[in-house]
Amino acid sequence: MPSKYEIFKIGIKDVAPHLLSVFPFGIIFGAIGIELGFSPLFTYATSLIIFGGASQIVFLQLLSGGASSLIAITSVGVINSRHFLYGAVLSEYLQKLSLAKKLFISYFIVDQGFAVSNQYFKKNPTGEFNHYHLIGSGIILWFIWQVSTIIGIYLGSIVPEELGLKFAIPLTFIAIIVNELRKFDHILVMLISGLAATFFYNAPFKTYIIISPLIGLFAAMVINKLKK
Repeated sequence: MPSKYEIFKIGIKDVAPHLLSVFPFGIIFGAIGIELGFSPLFTYATSLIIFGGASQIVFLQLLSGGASSLIAITSVGVINSRHFLYGAVLSEYLQKLSLAKKLFISYFIVDQGFAVSNQYFKKNPTGEFNHYHLIGSGIILWFIWQVSTIIGIYLGSIVPEELGLKFAIPLTFIAIIVNELRKFDHILVMLISGLAATFFYNAPFKTYIIISPLIGLFAAMVINKLKK
């Protein structure tokens, strides 16, 4: 059985390819924060407290547009509500941990870390120290995000547009799902979720972010029943 440290390193190794898109994403966010008129300290604080690229951008855009703090915070909560789904998926692997450990790990769970650690858990469902994979992937993502945000705050404005760093934002999420494109039922669920997100895009308070994955989950359940 691999040790805690070995599993921790595997988590870092598995998530490493995603860092190629996370790093420029962080630079973009840092630059956007300054362009919207926020101080370097406030911009960086969102990376430290919220630690979620898409929700951080929405948070700053809403505040800069004159929205109240309540609306901005509520919108962040809606966007990050997908983490309830992550928690539901991971709960069976983390149920033996204490509440303190679960709270600590939950801070580091982001899209990329969830994707690679969930794959590892599926392959090693009974490992006693599997949660160190989640810690390893989460901590390296956290570190890169903090560093790239700081770089974006101070150097983002001088990065040439020709580099196309803004493409890193969709690329970040494409990289998460690319491994799932090998199975037809996975592709079908993704298409249904994407169509639902497009259809409900104008739903109040950005709730399409919740509606579309719920429709995707329902579609996955139906497909699984039909397969059986």
